Amino acid sequence: MQLTLAQLSAHLAKGPRALYTLHGDEPLLVQEALDAIRAAIRASAGAGSADPAERAVYTVQGAHFDWSGVLAAGQSLSLFSGQQVVEIRIPSGKPGKEGSGALQKIAENAAGNTGAYTLVTLPRLDRTTKSSAWFTALEGNGVTIQIDPIERAALPQWIAQRLAAQDQRVQAGEAGSRTLQFFADRVEGNLLAAHQEIVKLGLLYPAGELTQEQIQGAVFNVARYDVFKLSEAVLAGQRARVERMLDGLQAEGEPETLVHYALAEDIRAIQRVKDALASGKPLPLALREARVWGARERLLERALPRIADHQAASLLAAAHTVDGIVKGLPSPGWPSDPWQALARLAQALCAACGGR
Repeated sequence: MQLTLAQLSAHLAKGPRALYTLHGDEPLLVQEALDAIRAAIRASAGAGSADPAERAVYTVQGAHFDWSGVLAAGQSLSLFSGQQVVEIRIPSGKPGKEGSGALQKIAENAAGNTGAYTLVTLPRLDRTTKSSAWFTALEGNGVTIQIDPIERAALPQWIAQRLAAQDQRVQAGEAGSRTLQFFADRVEGNLLAAHQEIVKLGLLYPAGELTQEQIQGAVFNVARYDVFKLSEAVLAGQRARVERMLDGLQAEGEPETLVHYALAEDIRAIQRVKDALASGKPLPLALREARVWGARERLLERALPRIADHQAASLLAAAHTVDGIVKGLPSPGWPSDPWQALARLAQALCAACGGR
């Protein structure tokens, strides 16, 4: 049974299931979901004890992890506790051959283990892993919840909802929208820190409306960026955001070569798709052959009609030039500093994609 994170609360109100599998890379949301499930398990025991459940936690590390203890824990209830919670954490997302068999047994036994609960946490999984026998068994015999990160476009609304939960809000109208955008810029890519900044506002100011000045004075710049999000921002033509991201990546010590690779790969993908279209191939096939999918696929579909053939060729030549600059080879007419050259390349791609 698959649930979204938004459906979890209503689901738990009807009583917890014996087996839950959470997979995703957003620690704050995973932790909050686990807390909600644990609270529902405690509540299901009824009045009489603040925490009637015994809890055993296992972290699967290495190929030689001993699964026998996990299997035994899930099948034995204490004489002094009516409930048992077994948490299995698999940071790599790969349980191995022995773990695959163990997870299938755990899933098959879940329905018959009254009073025993199993919580499995995994990182974000690819399509192949979600089709594996062990994950299919977990999904078929319990509840699986895919926990996706909060994308930048949805972040202001997420912040507003969190503020509302502590009886605070920003100004109405355009002023409030600007305040939320400022807040989102400061915490992008760092949801746990975003949560902490929101909680801090609850401690600093009373319930009610927060001014832009209060938020600007209280919220630290804790944004964290990665090159994959940089790629999406460039293809979306978000020039101001790209500038912030490059500054952040430089400050965090991200290798220039990795940033260049991300930009150059987007430029090469544009050229490959345009060549495929020129040869008569349909756009979906051209994108698939260029290994473009997900958010990049949607962004490229919108950007391609704006990019002329001569622009694609010019961007490809610029990417080659910047590759040399990043490796210490100066080029006439280009900045000698690698980050300045990367910024120029990124903004050129932004402009070609309809930058604003």
